[in-house]
Amino acid sequence: MKKKIIIPAFLIVLVSACNSSGDKEKKETDTTTASHGHMDHGTPGEGVPALPAVPEGAKVFFANLKDGDVVSSPLKIEMGASSIKVDTAGPVIAGVGHHHLIIDAGDSIPTGTIIPMDSVHKHFGRAQTQTEIALAPGKHKLTLQFADGLHRSYGAIMANTITVEVKK
Repeated sequence: MKKKIIIPAFLIVLVSACNSSGDKEKKETDTTTASHGHMDHGTPGEGVPALPAVPEGAKVFFANLKDGDVVSSPLKIEMGASSIKVDTAGPVIAGVGHHHLIIDAGDSIPTGTIIPMDSVHKHFGRAQTQTEIALAPGKHKLTLQFADGLHRSYGAIMANTITVEVKK
């Protein structure tokens, strides 16, 4: 009788342990939650710092691309910034932010708006300054958008939009 109870109990423990380790592995490798979902953006007046001012002369740019370029896919993109420091997402620090790439979805995100995280809004909250993306043949609008540590857009003043054509 004891063997009949012990085996099912052992299987339940084993299945539970396997499910728990799978969740842990997913959390450790899921960049979505690591770079964006962990922050409580709150609402103004609830301990959320104000959006820092943009330093005078600050701008973002595509370091290896210019408007009208004909390119191949996958496309290597080098992101640059001047008069502002590129750093990781998290703390809100004046004169600091990180890049976002908007693909075929507008010229900029309004100032102070949290940049969405989806297939057309790429986040680089680990201070990345280059990436590689696959694009279908044809014309594509690429917008480089800079944001603070909470992914709040610095607006059009810290955006740069170009159009590229991916050759077939």
